[in-house]
Order: sequence, then C-alpha cells, then structure tokens
Amino acid sequence: MSIELDKMPKMGFGLMRLPENDGVIDHEQVCRMVDRYMEAGMNYFDTAYVYHSGRSEVAAREALVKRYPRESFMLATKLPGWEVKKEEDIERIFNEQLERAGVDYFDFYLLHSIEEGNNYDTYEKYDCFDWGLKKKEEGKIRHFGFSFHGSPELLETVLDQHPEVEFVQIQLNYLDRTNPVVRSQRLYEILHERNIPIIVMEPIRGGALANIAPELEEIFKAKRPDKSVASWALRFVGSLPGVMTILSGMSSEDQMKDNIETFKNFEPLSEEEFAVVNEVTEKMLGMPQIGCTACKYCVDGCPKKISIPDVFRTINTLRRHPDDWRAKNFYSGLVQRNGKASDCIGCGQCERVCPQHLPIIELMKEAAGILDTKKAE
Repeated sequence: MSIELDKMPKMGFGLMRLPENDGVIDHEQVCRMVDRYMEAGMNYFDTAYVYHSGRSEVAAREALVKRYPRESFMLATKLPGWEVKKEEDIERIFNEQLERAGVDYFDFYLLHSIEEGNNYDTYEKYDCFDWGLKKKEEGKIRHFGFSFHGSPELLETVLDQHPEVEFVQIQLNYLDRTNPVVRSQRLYEILHERNIPIIVMEPIRGGALANIAPELEEIFKAKRPDKSVASWALRFVGSLPGVMTILSGMSSEDQMKDNIETFKNFEPLSEEEFAVVNEVTEKMLGMPQIGCTACKYCVDGCPKKISIPDVFRTINTLRRHPDDWRAKNFYSGLVQRNGKASDCIGCGQCERVCPQHLPIIELMKEAAGILDTKKAE
C-alpha cells in the first residue's frame, strides 16, 4: 500500500510535548487541541512508546481514538530499540502499544531513532525490518519506516539494505542544516534524491526557534511583522520539496492556533525571505548554545532525577543574558522538585539515549559551576 501523498496533512500533531499540570497530562486541554487540529482539516498524530514516560499513547487513545471514527485520522508510533533485550520483546511492546492506543492497527509505524551503535544493531539483530513487513501483511501496520538520528553515511547504508521502507523521519530545521552532528541538509538531500517521502521532526528545535534572542526576532519582524517567529521555522521546512509532513510538538492551545494559521493557507518562503532566514541562521550560529531539543529521553533514566533539558534551558538563557534573574529563579524552583546539576554522578545513561549526541556529563559540570555555587544563589 503506497502512501497517498495528497491525503497527508502538511502539519502533523506531535504528541511528545503535551501540556501538563503537576506532571500529569492535561487531558481537557489536549482534547481541545485535538478538536481544533481536526477541525482545521488535519489528521496525522505522532506518538511513541516512550513519550511522556509511556503516557502519550494512552493520551492519544483518550483524546483521539475514543472520540473520533478510526478512519478519520492517522496514528503513528514507534518501536524503541533500546527497550528490546530479546526477540520476544518486539511483539510484547507492539501489543502493548495497540492496547495503550486502543486501536487494531497503526497507520504509520517506525523503528525509533536509528543511529550508529546499539539501536541499529538491535533492529538488525532481531530482523525488525522483516518483522515490520510481516505486520503490514497482517494488516497491523499500514506504512512502515524509521526515524533517524545517525550520519548520512549510515542513512545511505540503511536505504540500500532496506529499500522496502516507505518513508523516513528526520530532524530538519534552518539551524541544523550545517550542524556537524545532525547534518540535516545532507540527510534531506539523500532522501529527496531517492524520492523517499520525508516526515520532519524538530522543525522548531524543541521550541528554541520560537524563542530566539530579541535582536534576531527583530530581523524577522522587520520583514514580516504579521508572522510569528515560529512560523518562519515552519515555513522554511514546508518550502522544501519532498517534505511530506512536518511534526509540531505543541504544548498549548496558543501554539496550536498559531501553527494552524501558518499551515491553513500555507505560504512558501520567497527568495528574499530565504535570505532573511540565512541571515538569522548565521547570527544564531555565532551565539554558543547547547543544542538540546527537550525531547526528555534523558530524564526517565536519570538516577538523580535531574531535569536535564530544563537545566540546559537555564544555561542557554544565562549564556545570552548573564544577569537574567528570572533564569536563576526558574532554576531555584526547579531544584525544589528535581535534582541539581551538581548531583550528576556521570553514569552516562543520558548520553547513551541523547539523539543530539550532546556531551551531557561535561555540560552538567558547567551548569553546576554556574548554578550551584553560592554566587549563583
């Protein structure tokens, strides 16, 4: 069954950063967001086994599956290679996902986070690609692909070895085009050259491209005062040929409203606007920032319960604005509920699961020096 590209919405609803109250997903707000998204004529939802500590697929069931006819939406989820320790785990996890989501099949199913090392080795060791094809034959999966966080060289190897994949999900945004770790421009080129439909994740880089330095925001506003900063990032990705669907991990109704406005009457970037994006990119690359996308993969397994993305968010703010008291107050409140940066024991669990391959242990030492000293207090 080939993907009917004309039926795919340009924007997908990513269920990785749903709104929460005291650590619990805000079901009522999620329902309103789902309704607004569906009313706008869009219907692609992306979740995963590990999102929200396993609660995202359940949220999809409660806010979407129980409230809309099954044929009215498309639901995607993913197999986490790092949770597979033996062959039996694959079927166990898949059946658990069907139960969590309350569905009989998934429209899109992905091998989660292929990259050099353990994940790809696991998928090959247990013949997960063949398993995916069998699930397609059984009608449990409609379309089969993978999400990718590895090198361009590995991407070409995987595609050569597995021409059966129907689509690939990659991180792509204007800032990561030349990132030496992500190398998203080359990943995009490889997929586009092979005519493989692309699903984009992190188009706003975990919200970082919606909250840029004021002087950079002014550059965008000077050109288009009617457009939000986030819309520039989304329009950049949406202007690239070969991009099938762009995932936005929205955390509020306001974000949903703004993104729908961007995509409802989508306006590709003009040549002049591409030049503005390039100008902002160049200036942004001159500002040293930790490239965390707040995916939170690192959080669940942290033995010291450190909210690592929030620590990095604080450091990034202080790198731009060293005297910003609000960032320090935010951190003070954070450590009332979570571990401090200085609590890090350097176990490396976080680094093993980080899609951005950040040197988290070293960065936590930097954060501890800035935030956990008497001067910072």
